[in-house]
Amino acid sequence: MPGSGAWDAVILAGGRARRFGGADKPAARVGGRALLEHVAAAASGAARVVVVGPPRDLAAAAVRVREDPPGGGPVPALRAGLPEVSALRVALLAADLPFLRPAHLARLLDAVAGPARGAVLVDAGGRDQWLAGCWRTAPLRTALDRYAGASLRGLLAPLEPVRVALPAGDRPPWYDCDTPDDLARARALTDPDPR
Repeated sequence: MPGSGAWDAVILAGGRARRFGGADKPAARVGGRALLEHVAAAASGAARVVVVGPPRDLAAAAVRVREDPPGGGPVPALRAGLPEVSALRVALLAADLPFLRPAHLARLLDAVAGPARGAVLVDAGGRDQWLAGCWRTAPLRTALDRYAGASLRGLLAPLEPVRVALPAGDRPPWYDCDTPDDLARARALTDPDPR
C-alpha cells in the first residue's frame, strides 16, 4: 500500500501571521472547516498527530504542544513537536494548506521508503515547500540537535530530500494561505459560487 508503515505528523500552527494581519490563521475557514482541520484530515493516516501552537479546538485527537518562544518560527516549533514523535517517519506540515490530501502525503511517504532521508513537495515554480514534506525521524532529530540557525531551509536542505512534483490542478497541494488574499482565493476555489 502506498505510504504504508507507521508515521507521525507534526503540524506547525503557531507563528505570528504578520502577513495575515496577526489573526489566528490556522482557525480561518475554507469550505466550512478551519485550515488546521484540513491539514489534520490530510494527516489522518498518521499514528500520532502533533499540533504545535496555541490551544485550539480540533476535532481529531492530537497531541498539543507549544513552541518556545511562542511565535518563534518553524525551527523552535519543530523543536517542540519532534520529541512527541515516535514513528520512524514524520510529516512536517504547515497548518495553512487547505488543498493537501492524504494521497499527497502518501506520495511523499513513498519517496522516503528507500534510502532518502526526506521528501519535500515542489511547487509549480520549482520551489521547495519546506512545510509540506516527510522525513526519516532519526536523521531529522540529529540535524535538529546540531542546528543552531533559525532557517527551516537551512536545517532541511542539507538532508538532501527527494523533490516531489505533483500535478497542480486547480487546487495545488502546496497552496498556503499566507495573506487574506490567499485565503480569499482558496475560498473561491473551494466554493466558486458562494450564493
